Amino acid sequence: MTTVDFYFNAHDRFEVACRLAGKACAQKKKLLIFAPGADTARRIDTLLWAWQSLSFIPHCRAQDPLAAQTPVLITSEASDPPDCDVLLNLGDECPPFFERYARLLEIVGQDEADRGRGRGRFKYYKERGYAIGTHDLAARGERN
Repeated sequence: MTTVDFYFNAHDRFEVACRLAGKACAQKKKLLIFAPGADTARRIDTLLWAWQSLSFIPHCRAQDPLAAQTPVLITSEASDPPDCDVLLNLGDECPPFFERYARLLEIVGQDEADRGRGRGRFKYYKERGYAIGTHDLAARGERN
């Protein structure tokens, strides 16, 4: 069964996504970033290229010919998602295919609208019996 981790109180959801992508790479885990919508996918792609000046997070679109050799993939499509170890959701809704993955990462921002959507996703997973871990980024004093 999928394990779900919520990272909440994120100052910037995309910066947290970049940090989590870097962590997955360091742990040799293949990560799929679900970024529904062209603008969301383009933004995370751009940020991953310039995330840290002294490091690089190898990534590409899931449909790219190099996807099989690339540790971080980005997709906007819910149909036929690639096999990966971890799924990171940048969408407002639960990804329809999340059960295919051993681990799901959810990032919730600080604004009330994002918190409300995050609560809805949390409730959805909890009602279905998924193990949920929570990580309060504000309590850790992390600038994210």
